[in-house]
Amino acid sequence: MTAYAFPPAPQAFVPIVGRDEVFPVRRILCVGQNYAAHRDEMGGDSRIPPFFFSKPADALVMAGTDPAYPSHTTNLHFEIELVVALKAGGSDISADRALDLVFGYAVGVDLTRRDLQNLAKERSQPWESSKGFDQSAPISAILPWDGPAPDGRIALSVNGEVKQDSTVAHMIWSVPEIIAEASKMWRLEAGDLIFTGTPAGVGPVVRGDRVAGEVKGVGDIGFTVV
Repeated sequence: MTAYAFPPAPQAFVPIVGRDEVFPVRRILCVGQNYAAHRDEMGGDSRIPPFFFSKPADALVMAGTDPAYPSHTTNLHFEIELVVALKAGGSDISADRALDLVFGYAVGVDLTRRDLQNLAKERSQPWESSKGFDQSAPISAILPWDGPAPDGRIALSVNGEVKQDSTVAHMIWSVPEIIAEASKMWRLEAGDLIFTGTPAGVGPVVRGDRVAGEVKGVGDIGFTVV
């Protein structure tokens, strides 16, 4: 039996729609600039292979909890995303097999310290401080899913005003392609979450703002920045 020097951190998890059991989270991968209009607004170009960054599992914020406005930023942005939850893994998975790994889907918001991200880009430095901070990944419960990936409306509003409004079908790289590409760089495992990118319209929020989002057929998400 392993003896720990101090009690290990609790296992991160996400509730599952319609079940008492929960989904244990291993890690979070995120795809950057996966909608053409968002790529354009962020200054990207061409259909380059998807690039990934990560968030720690303990960055997740469950439904019913309001994330705190983080320190060391004056420009916190929202990014609504479809989230893929994996029930199995492997390396070098083909796109044809990728959907066999999917347990279900959720709605997530990638909160971003945009000022720190812009500074990191200027200096060619890593993005961790702009993306992987505490409470940077609000998420809905996971909806178990079989068959083709969702492709319906994805939208987000702030204080009742729609800011992002697109469809998942507008992703540059599809869910199977994203899983296949990720599996070339990591051995994927059950418990992995993949945030699949955000459409155009990202922008700032401040304390007291009410954020509400949805992915049609998957679920919705809502929280107040405190």
